Amino acid sequence: MSFFDFHFGASFLAALAIVAGAFVSEDAATITAATLAAASVLDVRLSFLSAVAGLWVGDLGVYGAVRLWKEKARKPRWYLQAEDSLQGNGSGAGGDWPLALSRFFPGTRLPAYVSAGLNRMPFLRYAGITWLTAVIWTAVVFAAIRIFPAQAQTARERIALLGFAGLAAFVVLLLWKSQGVRLRASVDRLWQNAVRWEFWPAWLFYAPVTAMCAWLGIRYRGISLPTIANLNQKNGGIVGESKMEILHELMKSSSESTARAWLIAAGSEADRLARIESFLEIYGVSFPFVLKPDTAQRGAGFRKVHSLEEAKNYLAVVVEPLVMQEYVAGPNEAGIFYYRFPGAARGEIFGITRKRFPSVTGDGIHSLEQLIEQDDRARFLQRVYVKRLGAAATRIPEAGENVRLVEAGNHCQGCIFEDGWDLYSESLRRAIDEISQKITGFYVGRFDVRYTTDEAFRAGTEFRIIELNGAASEATNLYDAKNSLWTAYRTLYRQWKLIYAIGSENRKRGAEPRSAFVVWQDWRDFSARACDFPIAD
Repeated sequence: MSFFDFHFGASFLAALAIVAGAFVSEDAATITAATLAAASVLDVRLSFLSAVAGLWVGDLGVYGAVRLWKEKARKPRWYLQAEDSLQGNGSGAGGDWPLALSRFFPGTRLPAYVSAGLNRMPFLRYAGITWLTAVIWTAVVFAAIRIFPAQAQTARERIALLGFAGLAAFVVLLLWKSQGVRLRASVDRLWQNAVRWEFWPAWLFYAPVTAMCAWLGIRYRGISLPTIANLNQKNGGIVGESKMEILHELMKSSSESTARAWLIAAGSEADRLARIESFLEIYGVSFPFVLKPDTAQRGAGFRKVHSLEEAKNYLAVVVEPLVMQEYVAGPNEAGIFYYRFPGAARGEIFGITRKRFPSVTGDGIHSLEQLIEQDDRARFLQRVYVKRLGAAATRIPEAGENVRLVEAGNHCQGCIFEDGWDLYSESLRRAIDEISQKITGFYVGRFDVRYTTDEAFRAGTEFRIIELNGAASEATNLYDAKNSLWTAYRTLYRQWKLIYAIGSENRKRGAEPRSAFVVWQDWRDFSARACDFPIAD
């Protein structure tokens, strides 16, 4: 037998094993296929097709089994009640999106497929949706393993755990919730978690944004134009920019409107602690103050420090250069997304976000974790809040005690974002424009500010800038729960179109965009270092 015949036979058997493996664990089989392709052990086309086939055949099998059982079996009373409660959830147009979305949320697939079978979703519709989502999901997994091959085993374990947990939860629901109304309520809550886009994982929510940027890169003839949207920031503020360098410019040009900050360079723990103590003494900084990594994003590593002991503990974890900043109580915080075209006489405010810091009120009976679970919104981010609270999550607050759940004004850290356009005024625009134009090379980004009252803020007074973010920042008012998903994506498209247009204008003026590969390397470097950052306050 020739080597070619042996290789072909081995590849064919491997493909069959992937298809068969999908009947045991769909995602484990898909990740295995992607790993084999990434390692050039198996042809990528054969791996991809076998993974898709395994997913799709399994989906069709579940549907067929449920339909057959529905027609042939004698239904017990609990099933008839459940059927009544599910009626309409899988057969009409409203069942298409839950079925499609279930592919991307391991643990929700079996309930979706069973529901589709119970409610007689047309076979061709079911087959089309499951085939298309199988192709998309497989492509996402293959791309992820190609980019992050070292994470394959971790991804396999986590997805398998989610899948088994979802399967177990579904079985428990069918056996325990015998009342149809209660079963429907449970299913509704499951889908509410999936369809509330505000809480989607970043990789899912930002997938269309990648397509937007690809289109804008073609339109403006440069995929990396955002790297020169701001000439005063590394990569235009996409990744790797120094917070301290930006704050230093602001403190020089607009000291009265900027919270004071100082750089704590990398070094020994003792030297850095001594530097913090000297700043406290020389500049009269009082507790609490803020420590945060100089190149962090999305609030990573943000810590409100109340004592030198807390500062010492923080320094023991974070070895990166840090920003030490005076704490601005506010009590209000807002994000102002600003832009100005190079050469233009004035800049504009694109959007304003009110930031609301969620809290729970104690009743003397329930723990903080239980109070979070009972809150209509906080329960969606329970994992984030409980992880931040640590052992304190089991504490039972006294009746009437208000406990703030987050200090960092970032959506991913659990802060609530609301549209704040009612704060807009010409006075505020002039104030922000004046500050911005003093920063040479700055054209687009978001000011994060804390302020005293709405009235003073509208007048352009009594606010302090705590951070200025560049091209990668967002007009975060898009996360207002009142916005539709379409509105959010429309806002993001308008924002990125501005960024590309500004970058294009700077290119005409002689600026040279950084290569996409270099930016990608900077992002990977930052991501590797960010793993060591502590949980944000």
